Amino acid sequence: MDSTTPGLSFIGIVDFSEQAKWLFMTNSVADLLGYEPHELIGRPSLELVHPDEFSRTKQLHYDTIKQDKAAVLVYLRMKHKIPSRGYILCGISRTVVHNVLVGSVSFANPGKAMHNASTAQEITVISPSATNFQFKRWHDPSPISPTNGPSNLPSPPSPSSSWHSRSPRSPGGSSSDSEERTPLPELRRQDTISFDHLPNQSLRTLFILDRFSSRGTIMYCSNDYLVTTLSAMTRSFFDFVHEKDESTVRSWIDCVKGWGVNELGQPSDGGFGFGRFVLLTKGRDSNVRLPEPSAPSSRHKGARNRASRSHHRDVGRHTHLPPVRTHVSSLPLPEGPSPQVPVDAIFSAHSDGLMVILRRSEQ
Repeated sequence: MDSTTPGLSFIGIVDFSEQAKWLFMTNSVADLLGYEPHELIGRPSLELVHPDEFSRTKQLHYDTIKQDKAAVLVYLRMKHKIPSRGYILCGISRTVVHNVLVGSVSFANPGKAMHNASTAQEITVISPSATNFQFKRWHDPSPISPTNGPSNLPSPPSPSSSWHSRSPRSPGGSSSDSEERTPLPELRRQDTISFDHLPNQSLRTLFILDRFSSRGTIMYCSNDYLVTTLSAMTRSFFDFVHEKDESTVRSWIDCVKGWGVNELGQPSDGGFGFGRFVLLTKGRDSNVRLPEPSAPSSRHKGARNRASRSHHRDVGRHTHLPPVRTHVSSLPLPEGPSPQVPVDAIFSAHSDGLMVILRRSEQ
């Protein structure tokens, strides 16, 4: 990445097909790869991968889904729309969410890579030019060191033993740290695997939140497993967080926002945060009256506008995902106590929004 390349990131969702077709992406893809979302939606994401890395990337796509992985990173090259730009070395995060693979794509940055490595559950380096991103921790069972997160918060669960639900090496659990980082075998193009559309995996739910609002407005909810999409869309995410956990969850989100900036202080990606809290499936009135942030800089403002356009324009028009419902917040709150569900969470910040991935806690 040269000094003229913006260190931004975009959120992307692909399907479980052999082609890993784009279902959704936020508008910052134009800053990274030169494409507008409508140019890529419905097309295979693998067609952007460098030919020398195609086979291994396709194998990785298959393995990530079959092993039901979460919060994992890969470094590979993706094609820029402008031919003279060639292939861009990117860091790509991936998490399996029931029937889709969600994550983000950003320009690989050595400084950011060090932090991402300290929070990801697994790192795979495919591009030969990215060998310096092959970091390994000193047998730390948790991907977050105590110094990386907010102080005085409950210890996060160890995702190395819980979020990877399937592994061919260790059924029912994840592989060891050294096994996870074993380089993939070299594959020739003619050895590229083929497979049918893969079946659904663990029941997890993705929320995409407005990064630039103190309310944490829900701009997208991937399924009705934990909360109904109709009740969640455009409401504050904190409506669904138990009151006793709200300040803690806010601290976690503020923390990943702080991580998710680039070298110029612009909104970008910055690794994963893990936590556990009690979810209210029917929601509540969190009655947030915090002042909105001061007027953002032009670059921040642009990212905010991209997030809004991305969800209100692209989700409904160009994807197979449910369209945003803009008047849901006016619906009356459900009567009676809201069922309480302990959930494990993965938090991450990106140029166009925040991602929160939830599943029912196993403890």
